[in-house]
Amino acid sequence: MKKIAIGMLTLFSAFVISACGNEEVNPDEVMENEEQTETEGEEHPEMDEHGDVDEDEHAHMDHSSSGEVPEGLEEADNPTFEVGSHAMITDGHMPGMEGAEATIVGAYDTMVYAVSYDPTDGGQREENHKWVIHEELEEADQDPFEPGDEVTLNADHMAGMEGAAAIIDSAQQTTVYMVDFTLTDNGEEVVNHKWVTEEELSELEHSNH
Repeated sequence: MKKIAIGMLTLFSAFVISACGNEEVNPDEVMENEEQTETEGEEHPEMDEHGDVDEDEHAHMDHSSSGEVPEGLEEADNPTFEVGSHAMITDGHMPGMEGAEATIVGAYDTMVYAVSYDPTDGGQREENHKWVIHEELEEADQDPFEPGDEVTLNADHMAGMEGAAAIIDSAQQTTVYMVDFTLTDNGEEVVNHKWVTEEELSELEHSNH
């Protein structure tokens, strides 16, 4: 009896193994699964690490600000464009900015820099970003910087900007303005935008200033 039981168990095991090994795969089901995977890929465009669609960073830049200015920033004594006056933005840093009418909110005399840096949040490298001012650098207590100098950004104009190590691309002493304006491409209202230089503004044709 013991031998018979062992023999039956052996036959049963062989049957199970054979059944598993001969399980058929339906080609139609494989094709359907592959098509479903491809469709899902088309429905979800490439996203960045934050789950957002990867588009031009400047298109999603936080154009507005609270209006607070860095400590130690001095107001301009006799700016070309007075606070409360209007001017035309002739050189924009982002879509919809050039050609917009700006209201001057603040005018300050300082060193202004264009910088290149790698965002701290892993975003794409920013080249020749305009603008940051001397008072927005962690090393603001030092003398003005020159092109090629390394600095640390203490501004939050864009995601991943604050705390980033940057290289100075250009430097100039000028008047910078905080402005309100409406983007010409989508009608978005921008308030307390930082910064526009004096060279990027011109008088309106019917301006009283």
